[in-house]
Amino acid sequence: MLPSSDLTAVTFETMGTVVSLRLADTVTDAATRREARSIAEQVFGRWNGRFSLYSPDSEISLVASGRIRLTEASEELRTCYALALEWRDRTGGVFTPHRADGVIDLSGVVKALAIDEAGAALSSRGFEAWSINAGGDILVCGVPSADEGWVTSIVDPHDRHDVLATVPMIGALRAVATSGSAERGEHIWTPGAEPSPFRQVSVFAADIVTADVLATAIVAGGEFTLNESTAAHPIEVLAVLRDGRLRATPGLRQPSN
Repeated sequence: MLPSSDLTAVTFETMGTVVSLRLADTVTDAATRREARSIAEQVFGRWNGRFSLYSPDSEISLVASGRIRLTEASEELRTCYALALEWRDRTGGVFTPHRADGVIDLSGVVKALAIDEAGAALSSRGFEAWSINAGGDILVCGVPSADEGWVTSIVDPHDRHDVLATVPMIGALRAVATSGSAERGEHIWTPGAEPSPFRQVSVFAADIVTADVLATAIVAGGEFTLNESTAAHPIEVLAVLRDGRLRATPGLRQPSN
């Protein structure tokens, strides 16, 4: 996220990643920055505490181990699971809330839901312009500066020091999520024996859940899911093939002169 060197940023670690919270350049006092960080950190902490499979005492781990039944789980967990099942159906089974061993794994929606709730909490407390970047999944709100809006940079997966594109976050597209194998290796299950044709996929959408789910689904489902997703959802996509070629939807292409 690049809009201004004057933007005030605070960071914290959660969910195995770093969350960066940026506020408008008018927010300069330390107490306000600490308040914003506390709001966001509490939201992420609650989601992580309930849904982390790395914690043996989390509610999702209790379900996974059979210590409690899914029907006995909290309404929040069951609602989250229902949302993941809905996305499974909407992507033709490419996105799934289950690991290969059958264990329920809601990490595909939990981080996005935490981002969304943290943003809503900040807005309800009077923060008018902010961006939340959780491991590369980004949601923005408002106008951070009198001179500039939010801009996100998409890094080249073949050269992490290079930038493929900078995209203004304007209009309805307030969220972007990036998925792929560039940083974490081959961690996304793909149907069939062949690996995904995509090294990296970035999806821009009106909400972070849609962006996050479809970025993962397109990596997993390849060209077919890319075409199905762009036809069914108001999104923009920048996909990087394994040989370095790009697939970009019309809204992300440079206009011809």
